[in-house]
Amino acid sequence: MVKPTDNMLGESLALAEALDHLSRLATIQRPVLILGERGTGKELAAERLHYLSSRWDGPFVKLNCAAVTETLLESELFGHEAGAFTGATRQHIGRFERASGGSLFLDEIGTMSLRLQEKLLRLIEYGEFERVGGQKTLRADVRVVGATNADLRAMAAERSFRADLLDRLSFDVVHMPALRHRGEDVLLLAQHFAVQMSAELGWELFPGFTDTAVATLLSHPWFGNVRELKNAVERSLHRWGNFHDAIDEIVLDPFTSPWDAPPGSAPSTEEGKAETPSEPLGANPAGNAPLRARVDHFERQIVEDALKRQGHHQGRTATALGLSYDQLRGLLRKHQIERPGRRSS
Repeated sequence: MVKPTDNMLGESLALAEALDHLSRLATIQRPVLILGERGTGKELAAERLHYLSSRWDGPFVKLNCAAVTETLLESELFGHEAGAFTGATRQHIGRFERASGGSLFLDEIGTMSLRLQEKLLRLIEYGEFERVGGQKTLRADVRVVGATNADLRAMAAERSFRADLLDRLSFDVVHMPALRHRGEDVLLLAQHFAVQMSAELGWELFPGFTDTAVATLLSHPWFGNVRELKNAVERSLHRWGNFHDAIDEIVLDPFTSPWDAPPGSAPSTEEGKAETPSEPLGANPAGNAPLRARVDHFERQIVEDALKRQGHHQGRTATALGLSYDQLRGLLRKHQIERPGRRSS
């Protein structure tokens, strides 16, 4: 699981501008809307806004509107009285009451029904609400911070989101940058996750990334943002298996079969011919061994020969043999081929 603080690690201008925007908004008591893709740190941004504000010593309450049904969402937001509906055996204090004097963070606010949007609008405008099944008007002093990755303006134009509520929520809008717009932060985050994973694996140290791995990290668009980066780094260290050699492969897609050649790969060398062993297949020292053993011998011989030709660079070797990196790594494990001078972990 990605901790909220992991999203805020970084030195990029894009992240710095978003954090500065939050800091300036903390000085005033207005609703704020935080927009951004999943995994960009919207919840942490709301938390930062709260603790930098004069409400810092009040409660910070949060609720994911998409995680509960409309009926339960109404009860969670506004509370309910005993007997309000079947199963309501006692009074329930809602999130607004619990957040009074502090801030309420409503994630995925675009999933809220129009009926609940109307009740939310009234609370934001007048600070008043009633519990479900209740007749007494209650008051709550709450700063509402909404967040979503949906296009609320388009939803308002389609009348699936109230335009007047959008006006009230969007006193100002903070845009949390996607990781692909925080290029300077990718390696910093990758190193952070790698050090954590190294400790979890019991490694003495994190050996670093090779230039090939760094190039992969910097060229990938990271549409899954920090969570995708964290998974890829941790997966890559786990598959690499030891801390003696720098990580040379970033496993971006665990669903790729090691037996499927990558799209567009050509099983040929620069000369246009497939890599072959340095000696003819007829010179098989396996002699009259069973077919499977002879095939395994030739396979190992081809791989070893290709590794020597490419200076034991596994990335170039995989390309020369027309294999994916995972395929080559599978063959190295199968035949227990180790790099020269490599110590076992």
